Formats: sequence, C-alpha cells, structure tokens
Amino acid sequence: MTRPALWKLPVSYAAIGATQAADLMAYPPPGYRPYEKRVRIGHGPVRWDFAWHATLSWGIKLRSGFTVDVENSPSEVTDATYTPVSFDDAGTPVSPAATGPSAEAVYGPDGMPFIAPGDSAWLVAHFGPFHIGEPVRVVYVIDEPNRKGYAYGTLPGHPFSGEEAFIVERSPDGSVWLTIRSLSRPATGLWRAAYPILRLVQGAYRRRYFTALTGPTD
Repeated sequence: MTRPALWKLPVSYAAIGATQAADLMAYPPPGYRPYEKRVRIGHGPVRWDFAWHATLSWGIKLRSGFTVDVENSPSEVTDATYTPVSFDDAGTPVSPAATGPSAEAVYGPDGMPFIAPGDSAWLVAHFGPFHIGEPVRVVYVIDEPNRKGYAYGTLPGHPFSGEEAFIVERSPDGSVWLTIRSLSRPATGLWRAAYPILRLVQGAYRRRYFTALTGPTD
C-alpha cells in the first residue's frame, strides 16, 4: 500500500496550538481529553544537553519503541512555515538558541536531524508482529535557552485526533524537567470503537516517554 504524501494533508483537528493554550487545556473542545504531567528527569548540564538534543531530534519517540520516518516536503511548503517568536521574562524577543542558522548542533544523539516546524513524519508503533502507523505534522517548536520542545498534530489516518507536546526545561537550580501535554480524542471509524484499548496503549507509551531521557549524568 502506497503512503500518501503527508505534506499535502491537513491536520485532523481544529485547535492547532492547543497544548500552548491554558484555556483550551482547562476547557477542551467537546470530546477531547486533556492531559498534562511534569516529571523531574535529572540535574546538571550534561543531563540538560542530552535531554534537549534528544527531544528536538525525535529521541523520546525513538527511545520509546517507535520508528520515525520524516518525509521530505517541497521547499515552497517548508519555507512558508511560520516559526513563532519567543520572549524572555522582560518581553525581549529571544533568538532561536539551538535550531537557528548559526547552531553548532545539527543532529541529536540518535543521529536524527533537529525537528523543524512543518515537518511531517510517520511514527510507527510496534506491538510484536503488529505495527500502527501514525502520521503527524510538527505544529510548533520551542527553542529558548532553558526551555525546548515541540508539538505535533495528527493527520488523517492517525488513531487519535489532536495534539501532543514534549517540552524539557532547566530550572535555576539546574534541575531538568520533562512536561508532556496532549489534547486528544479517538479518530473516526474503527478507532472510535477501539478507544478503550487505545487509551491503555496511550498510557503505556506515556510511561515510556518519561523514562526515555535517562541518558548520561554528571
């Protein structure tokens, strides 16, 4: 079966950027279930460098048992992708700290290039001899000195409809934290009938995500 060209597909939900909107997380659209959890994953500069490199290069997914196949998109699509401006506490615009043109690091510890807004990918979950393809598009990237991450939205063919975000942060005391947020509901058709099973699988993978960044320590 030939896969569709993902860059041609629209996301399968309306509330794009919902995982950045406190009001939508608190009062989600009908049928959508919000989720948010923040866990301390380590301390120190080595842990921080490992965590953000892995996060921005699909490492959380790869280390949780997924295969990641990033598709090439035409330049007229990627060049027009909107990259939001970040601001510091004083309201001053913050230039991208990791993924801009002058960034030294281009690939993460798994050899994957850094994620960019507008990237489309197939995330393939494996269950013994079975696998499920999950088409997604990166809808925003956070690239600040002490806060980095991204969110992807679902494309048609994904078991869920909605958005999921992975954000790592470094606190002033050097602690490193991982926050996962999502807003999701089952996709139409058979996926809706299988929703109880999907939720169990979703919960199992979330537990893997929070242990995926157990890399080198000081």
